[in-house]
Amino acid sequence: MNKCLNTMLAALLIATPVYAAQKPAKQQVPATQQNWYDNLIFKDEGFSFEFARTAGYAYSGGADLGESISTGRAIKNADTNSWYQQWLATADRLNAVGQQMETDGHTVSAREVYFRASNYYRSAGLYMVAVNDRPKSISAYAASKNSFLRGIASLPYIKQISIPYEKTTLPGYFLKAEKKSAPLLIVHTGFDGTGEELYFETALAAYNRGYNVLIFEGPGQGSVLRQQNLPFRYDWEKVVTPVIDYAMTLPDFNKDKVALMGISMGGYLAARACAFDSRIKACILNGGINDLAASIYAALPPDLIALLKTNPAEFNQDIYDEMRKHLTTRWFFDNAMWSFAASSPYEVLQKMQPYTLKGVITQIKAPTLVIDSEQDLFYKGQPQEVYDALKSPKTLLKFTVQETAQAHCQMGAIAISNEKIYDWLDKTFQ
Repeated sequence: MNKCLNTMLAALLIATPVYAAQKPAKQQVPATQQNWYDNLIFKDEGFSFEFARTAGYAYSGGADLGESISTGRAIKNADTNSWYQQWLATADRLNAVGQQMETDGHTVSAREVYFRASNYYRSAGLYMVAVNDRPKSISAYAASKNSFLRGIASLPYIKQISIPYEKTTLPGYFLKAEKKSAPLLIVHTGFDGTGEELYFETALAAYNRGYNVLIFEGPGQGSVLRQQNLPFRYDWEKVVTPVIDYAMTLPDFNKDKVALMGISMGGYLAARACAFDSRIKACILNGGINDLAASIYAALPPDLIALLKTNPAEFNQDIYDEMRKHLTTRWFFDNAMWSFAASSPYEVLQKMQPYTLKGVITQIKAPTLVIDSEQDLFYKGQPQEVYDALKSPKTLLKFTVQETAQAHCQMGAIAISNEKIYDWLDKTFQ
């Protein structure tokens, strides 16, 4: 069983539906095809990727390279507590600096510092998802959001919003374009991102190109998970429809040019929503996911597949054994158990079963951009499956090693990512 578990682990390390970019054990990318972020600071590939994710927002004001590298070098490899403590210390220091700058009347400087602190707080809480660590995740997220709110307080074009949803509300932000009747981009994240992160990742780039942008967090994400304890739901159209209803009350935008973008696991969620709401006139899936559970099942060896069907308790025990040994496997299942409201790894896989576009993808009518990343092996073949199944006008966009944009959601290369994505959207809405 151990050999099979190692096979499963190697697959999971490259196949988690999240911001992870791992490679199977004993399989090396050729020297000419090395990921640029491999061994940048950390030997652990999960840490390497997450560092690239955090530092990559220097492009949009969410990081500074010196701060990021200095913090990274202070972190012990594959030690999640060290990761938490060092990013938290950097964020706390900057937040205090920002408060002093704000007191002294240095508004722009304070804003810049608050933005970086917000991203570092988010990074600090990333791995704090096991049951005993969740209070740290909740507090780090609260600090991230607070710093972000302090940052945007001096910006006239962005405001915090609250969207009616069932018996509660969903949090978000609205960036108002300078020109009247500009298109509207609605964007949400996926498995482990936050609304504040989306500002640095893609929303600011869209605003700079003349778009109105509405960011929101749904069930299973950000504060909706941490403060309202609402888990993911597969029927994401029931989340997006109220968001669009709210958007239609906003003034001065082109209601015939509404786009929806989903990031990471959001590639499934956004596609699902586009299949059920004709008000969406363009759909961006970064990346394309046809069947969430199928990707995980494809990574499991036959022995574990058999246990799933015949002995869930033994399956759970085998997974828990691997979680104690391997950081990324532990993080994936801990975060999934939280965000899917599952009590075990077995239940995680059961709850993922409905997350499929089969039977609904042909209902999408809007022009759709399906994004693939060359070294994002979790989606291996899935973007092509989505593209092939679509009956609407469609484009398949692949980011490559040569562009240094091969990572999951093009992390660390969001400049070229946003350039190509928004060039497509500009053309689509012409």
